[in-house]
Amino acid sequence: MTGAFISGFPDSAELDALRLSLEVAFLSLLFGLPFALLAAWLLTRVRLPGRPLFDALVHLPLVLPPVAVGYGLLLLFGLKGPLGGWLHERLGVQVAFTTAGAALATAVMTFPILVRAIRIALESVDRGLEAAARTLGAKALDRLLTITLPLALPGILAGVITAFAAGLGEFGAVITFAANIPGVSRTLPLALYTAIQAPGGEAVALRLAALSVTLGLLGLVLAELMARRMRRVLGR
Repeated sequence: MTGAFISGFPDSAELDALRLSLEVAFLSLLFGLPFALLAAWLLTRVRLPGRPLFDALVHLPLVLPPVAVGYGLLLLFGLKGPLGGWLHERLGVQVAFTTAGAALATAVMTFPILVRAIRIALESVDRGLEAAARTLGAKALDRLLTITLPLALPGILAGVITAFAAGLGEFGAVITFAANIPGVSRTLPLALYTAIQAPGGEAVALRLAALSVTLGLLGLVLAELMARRMRRVLGR
């Protein structure tokens, strides 16, 4: 097995799964980050009626089985679903069983991670600096762009990296909503699952597992470095 691990890596299928994992994780951030910023801002800067319920809904994917999340997306965005049917009939766009569908499922699962990291970063910003800028005549947008976001940026980046690393490992929601289609939705976790199920796939499974662990560790290390940077910045 060790010889196969060294001599057989990488092959085209494994590289394709790696490429697709990176693409899906990146697209999931594009889908989720704007909404995560808005949700975190509402939770930290706006007095919302029913805020505990809103907070619970934001973090709901953390406690739901990923398969349930994928099934819910399938009901909504499948060809017979209210949103998926409308998109297909009016715009000719199919979401389920596509790369975009895999990214959407990943975005939903990593959304609470993004919101929590951004929320903590925003709460760590000294509100006195914002108040001082307000007394000097700075508008809300000016305060956001010149004070709040720059001070919160290290924490936001740490959350983005953590969510990206988590997105690389998403399995249940992706396989339920986007299936396990080579070149379309077969990311690293799904390729690993396929290798485990195939006779004689132990060497491939070992390579994919090692690659997944490496990417996950790299993401966590980068997130920790960004978190330390945030603490240094806010401690000045």
